[in-house]
Amino acid sequence: MIDYTTLLPDHTTKYIGEYDLYLEMYNAENPAAPTSERPPLLFVHGAYTGSWMWSKYIPHFVRSGWTCYCMNLRGHYRSRAVDMSKVTVEDYLDDIRTIINECGQPPILIGFSMGGILSQKIAESAALAGLVIIDSSLSREVHEQAPYPDLVPVVPGLIIPPPIREETTSLDESADDIAFQRKYLSMEAALAFGTISVAFGAQQGISIDGSLIKAPALVIKAVNNDIEDRQGRLTAKQLHAEYTGLQGTTHTGLLVGQRYHEGADRILTWLEQLGN
Repeated sequence: MIDYTTLLPDHTTKYIGEYDLYLEMYNAENPAAPTSERPPLLFVHGAYTGSWMWSKYIPHFVRSGWTCYCMNLRGHYRSRAVDMSKVTVEDYLDDIRTIINECGQPPILIGFSMGGILSQKIAESAALAGLVIIDSSLSREVHEQAPYPDLVPVVPGLIIPPPIREETTSLDESADDIAFQRKYLSMEAALAFGTISVAFGAQQGISIDGSLIKAPALVIKAVNNDIEDRQGRLTAKQLHAEYTGLQGTTHTGLLVGQRYHEGADRILTWLEQLGN
């Protein structure tokens, strides 16, 4: 799989802040409205990954008239290397706040997986034009109501190595899709992820106060069973959000798989509704 963002003509990058956070910026092509009237989209990646996970998504939004910012948390992808054994959830939240300030106006925050729960926490206090959550890590409140069945938590060390993907294809990912991820996957901070993920030692997960979140929101969930659908619906209820469950999709497949366009198109439809 190629990195489709490299084919976009209007692409700039810069390093932001104390931790040299690597930020990719894509200007809208043929915007339907003046770009000043449309908030930018700020994409927040998940654990082990970086802005490269949005490779298939970004061209869709740029060509539909949206300016896109793809950030990288400290220690991820091309951001400056840091001591990952010391990185906390609050550090990651500070990174997102730093990039929000760089946007110049309240963005629509789009978060995947770990980036989804971080985006929810940011939305409690930050001024946002919108919030999109894609297969997010579960909040404490949702996990209490719909926990993962038969989960045996792993107690991580100081740093969590990237997941080993031995399969060559998946339900919705080709061999090229999986090889693309293998090329870039990197280690994750145990202090941060161990606070977020019940699979990696979190006793309760991060609490989200939905009453503090005022931005319009959309929740997208990969759904293969009733519990996953319930988790998605509970997350949407907590955020007062619209909900879309995509049956027969996988966690990473939502972004880089063969059916990625279903999630991207759903977001584009929702974005157009915001302007009406």
